[in-house]
Amino acid sequence: MIPRRIQAEIEQALENQAAVALLGPRQVGKTTLALSIGEKRNAVYLDLEDLGDREKVADPRVFLDHYEDRLVILDEIHRMPDLFPQLRGVIDRGRRRGRRNGRFLILGSASLDVVQRSGETLAGRIAYRELTPLNVLEVEATSAVVNSLWLRGGFPDSFLAPGDAASVRLRKDFIRSYLHRDVAMFNSRLPAETLERFWTMLAHDQGTVLNQSRLAGSLGASAQTIGRYIDLLSDLLLVRRLPPVHANVGKRLVKSPKVYVRDSGLVHALLQIGDHNALIGHPVVGGSWEGFVIENLLSVAPPETQAGFYRTSAGAEMDLVLDLPGGERWAIEIKRGHAPTLGRGFHHACEDLQPHRTFVVFSGDAGYPMPGGVEVVALRALADRLVAH
Repeated sequence: MIPRRIQAEIEQALENQAAVALLGPRQVGKTTLALSIGEKRNAVYLDLEDLGDREKVADPRVFLDHYEDRLVILDEIHRMPDLFPQLRGVIDRGRRRGRRNGRFLILGSASLDVVQRSGETLAGRIAYRELTPLNVLEVEATSAVVNSLWLRGGFPDSFLAPGDAASVRLRKDFIRSYLHRDVAMFNSRLPAETLERFWTMLAHDQGTVLNQSRLAGSLGASAQTIGRYIDLLSDLLLVRRLPPVHANVGKRLVKSPKVYVRDSGLVHALLQIGDHNALIGHPVVGGSWEGFVIENLLSVAPPETQAGFYRTSAGAEMDLVLDLPGGERWAIEIKRGHAPTLGRGFHHACEDLQPHRTFVVFSGDAGYPMPGGVEVVALRALADRLVAH
């Protein structure tokens, strides 16, 4: 098991709250992490995809009150969304008997918004945490390992596969499983083949500004349908919509979000990219690196960080803008290569945004300063700075 940085945070949340919801896409390692935490707490584990375990909580009061003194892990909670109102009563009865914290660790493969809507009745009783795929601070600090993480993505089985070919097979199986199983569970009317074509189109367009009309024309669907597809993949934590930053600069700003397939390994599997040589020669290489950097940085950014990108119709552009807690703004440009060059669009964006810190993330190892207070940094080094902030 690769130690996950979020484990200590989850354990602390269990000390402070009755329930903790651990969210993340399927196969990201939620169950493994939960069982590791559960071993220390003599936890009871229920897999709600299993009919037998679902029957155990058919009468939640009888079963869960019996385990009032133990942590109960409820895996795949989206299989029983009606359980949330029942948990409120269980938690409140336990509180009256002095059992206030560490009651439930709830695992789900849907997004924060979906589970929060389901769990509105648990307001004040539950904390939410997201487990992302592996990031650069959870693997060895070598260029070869980081390149492997970029190629294979951060899903543990894919990253740890014995070879690139085995990793690709795992990711393609993952994609098929989502299309034919999970998508059908959340929206049975969506045809899997159409959604796979759409997902592949997003991979081709990795990191571009969303143009729903163009995608709709290519897919033979309406713009509203495209919006529903993106909503679904976002809810399943597979796609990210990065919003534009709106600065009061009196200029025409891009208003549509950028769209990224969140895991770089899935981008490459959707595009039939099997090894590093094929990746370097593929037109998506720049967008793939950009998405990889963004997901890694956001996975370690402080809570409450606001993330977006900046672009004007005149060509000013910044790949990532982080508004950190406390009011500090970081502007981040992402370049693949060992000697990045910066154009006028970057400098105009800096003038508009007035960031406190400005970075260029590159694919080299040793960073160096540039004129104007710009720092060229490696991805891992900037991730370390975010953690320390």
